[in-house]
Amino acid sequence: MLEIRARQKNNLVIIDLAGRIDVDAANFIEAIGQCVRDGYNDLLCNFEEVDFVDYMGISVIVIAYKEVVNTKGRMKFVNVPSHIRNVLSVSGLDKTIEIFSSEELAIKSFEEDKVIENIKKMQLRRRFKRLPIDIKIELKSKHAKSPECLKLDILNLSAIGAYIFGCGKFKLGDEVVLRMKLPPKNEEIELEAKVVWLPDKQVQPHFYPGIGVEFVHIQPDLQGKILGFIERNLSLMSLDQDA
Repeated sequence: MLEIRARQKNNLVIIDLAGRIDVDAANFIEAIGQCVRDGYNDLLCNFEEVDFVDYMGISVIVIAYKEVVNTKGRMKFVNVPSHIRNVLSVSGLDKTIEIFSSEELAIKSFEEDKVIENIKKMQLRRRFKRLPIDIKIELKSKHAKSPECLKLDILNLSAIGAYIFGCGKFKLGDEVVLRMKLPPKNEEIELEAKVVWLPDKQVQPHFYPGIGVEFVHIQPDLQGKILGFIERNLSLMSLDQDA
């Protein structure tokens, strides 16, 4: 019978295991499930006193791991004996579940994960910031000489796309190329994009005619320039509103 003890450290639940993880270790799944239901999604399993894991035990571990992942949680292992690590390696679980040699390193990894996750969320929010603006652009089809629309207006711009007003010649999925000069230096940039939205003339007459596009194959440095332009102008707009 697998013995299970749970303790908390740094907002993390550490589950100390002792004994065998095999067909009779359903209590491991139950313990993990209870942690998840109680709102604890970051779990560290300590294998220091586990002396046996067979292939049925691997299935037990996989079920428990899926339950954690399905709630956007994280499960990691620590102090795994070499003979058990070999079993995890044969099953491929060592490539799916992070394994650490010490509790200190494992706890630190959870903290680092949260920092990285927050950075990614900030980056995602930045990418989706939209700037209402009126910039003249040139637009043409990527693969054909026509349709071609020149000197249109971008009405809003983000780091991943734009809404272009004044052309109704394209359809969903069309690939286009747009050229624009980015203030204040009027640096000319060229962007490839795909049409992902068309306004309905009856429902959105103020947007018609026009197209919503998503940028494709955009280089990170170019996306960074657009982000910088958007954030500078949003800051200026905010200052004007506060004045």
